[in-house]
Amino acid sequence: MNGNSEARGVDYARVFNQAIDRLHAEGRYRVFIDILRNKGAYPNARCFAGHNGPKPVTVWCSNDYLAMGQHPKVIAAMEEALHDVGAGSGGTRNIGGNTHYHVDLEAELADLHGKDAALLFTSGYVSNDATLSTMGKILPGCIIFSDELNHASMIAGIRNSGCEKRVFRHNDLAHLEELLAAADPAAPKLIAFESVYSMEGDVAPIRAICDLADQYNALTYLDEVHAVGMYGARGGGIAERDAQAHRLTIIEGTLGKAFGVMGGYIAADQMIVDVIRSYAPGFIFTTSLSPVLVAGVLASVRHLKASSVERDGQQAAAAMLKAMFADAGLPVMIGDTHIVPLMVGDPVKAKKISDILLAEYGVYVQPINYPTVPRGTERLRFTPGPAHTEAMMRELTQALVEIWGRLELRKAA
Repeated sequence: MNGNSEARGVDYARVFNQAIDRLHAEGRYRVFIDILRNKGAYPNARCFAGHNGPKPVTVWCSNDYLAMGQHPKVIAAMEEALHDVGAGSGGTRNIGGNTHYHVDLEAELADLHGKDAALLFTSGYVSNDATLSTMGKILPGCIIFSDELNHASMIAGIRNSGCEKRVFRHNDLAHLEELLAAADPAAPKLIAFESVYSMEGDVAPIRAICDLADQYNALTYLDEVHAVGMYGARGGGIAERDAQAHRLTIIEGTLGKAFGVMGGYIAADQMIVDVIRSYAPGFIFTTSLSPVLVAGVLASVRHLKASSVERDGQQAAAAMLKAMFADAGLPVMIGDTHIVPLMVGDPVKAKKISDILLAEYGVYVQPINYPTVPRGTERLRFTPGPAHTEAMMRELTQALVEIWGRLELRKAA
């Protein structure tokens, strides 16, 4: 058999079909809803599922936690920028893609976290991947200590750094110290962790981790993507709330969740930011954020630095929904944050509940399955915000109780 006939023997379509079939068999195949949000009426949206025309939907799973993507100041700033400078940035930051909007936003973000400088990326995923991989390569022999529940983007960055990795049990300080103590004292060390873990709804012991970092001469990298805008007097995250921001080497955040637009960033001292700016391929070789987006984020960050109304409303809504779920006997995972996870424990059932909620009740919440969460811990993740009313929450709770009974699902103990 010659080389060409061997090549013809590879059934590429079969391999791809099998990959998709595995997802269907495990109940993990993802379906994206065809939806448009109604400006000025969040969390209301319209759905085009089945191409039967729009139908009313209430969104319960958006990461636009504070509805800043709908805020009049944000929309006005984006419209002004669009008509002032046009749509796109024109290139990478190195070649034509740097604007005054970018410079202003980086200054605002550095100030938000009490750092010397900040650096914008096209997404939170890219900021984690680019920064962690570059830090590992810049520090010869670096060992990165990573919480086992860290974001996929952090894991990718650590893997791409090519350096040694030590995974510590989630929020387990004793295990982290055990790993630090066992490492070469002369090796550079970086502890990478999150503040709010979005699928569990719990918070890292930032102060204690910083204490260990001081003791073992380690740098710290804190992912605050589910906390920036949400916590602290000015929205600087859990690190600001706990007065620990000054102790952290690098703080990473997103502009696509509480700030309501798009993008990611890091804040650190000037030298570290300059190193990442100068060496990270994920920053150097990609078109910069559109100035229209940056203008919107700039308005959002400035507003949330001065206003706690949105944060207070969101926290009140989360507390109310948790209480309603618990009172109804639903298996809510109680935590101290704005995340309201409802445990299902089965991927097929989680999707079934989601499908019924959308089709019969006009409720949009996506099932969270592996690999986002471990197998057997599949769940629905609700993110009530300041615009979700008590009436909406009661209707949602009643719908869930009915579905739980219909599907004969286990309720809370």
